[in-house]
Amino acid sequence: MTDEQAPPGVDPTVPSVARMYDYYLGGKDNFRADRDAAEQIVRLARDSGADVREMARANRGFLIRTVHHLAASGVRQFLDIGTGLPTQDNVHQVARRVAPDAKVVYVDNDPIVLTHAQALLAGSPGTYVLDGDVRRPADILRDAAAHLDFGRPVAIVLAAVLHFLPDDAEVAAIVATLRGALVPGGHLVISHSYVEPDEGRPERMGEAQDVYRRSASGSIAWRDRDTVRGWLDGLELLEPGVVPVQHWRDDAPHPAPGLDKGGVLGAVGRLRG
Repeated sequence: MTDEQAPPGVDPTVPSVARMYDYYLGGKDNFRADRDAAEQIVRLARDSGADVREMARANRGFLIRTVHHLAASGVRQFLDIGTGLPTQDNVHQVARRVAPDAKVVYVDNDPIVLTHAQALLAGSPGTYVLDGDVRRPADILRDAAAHLDFGRPVAIVLAAVLHFLPDDAEVAAIVATLRGALVPGGHLVISHSYVEPDEGRPERMGEAQDVYRRSASGSIAWRDRDTVRGWLDGLELLEPGVVPVQHWRDDAPHPAPGLDKGGVLGAVGRLRG
């Protein structure tokens, strides 16, 4: 995608985390500024022994497996917040391979994400795209209620989005609001970047934060397992608990180079009846 193709209201010189993530996954829906910023992150991670592209692929695999599992468990409604640019095996595609009647609401605030998602989902009944910001969860729940029945189980997906919010108290409040919308049988799916406590690499992390500060998100944060587990208080934590995403119910595990000291944590909580 060239800078000349930027839709109105989009500054192609400001990196977008959604388009950077698209680049990590090998996508083409990104501008030069996105690619340059993403390559800086790739280099910083590599200098620390990590692989950002592998992290992105592992996170995507986690999302696919969780949605498949929840659909197979009877969940028929999904709210995907911070969905990012469409790629292969989007939430509605995975869910509908198991449950053709599944309803999915996608939420994002990136104009290019919204444009691409609306084009992809045109003529796809039961699938909706909303312009919304994770920082305003009550607004998201209100708007999503036009399409989902929150009196029945909903799976709320927060995949690789909360780590772009640096304020711990704000994130806890966001998750609490969304968790409060669940009824028995509802689920909360979370993935979030982390590093092991003894692998802080403060210099590299500081440089990575500088890159993300220049992006539209404005920040990135790393949090630990206890923090992620705390967001799921009051929910039944599905096995294997809070683990690196590549270890969450992968029936065909493969070596994950560059993910042994950090990467992305994943967890799924269920509200019991």
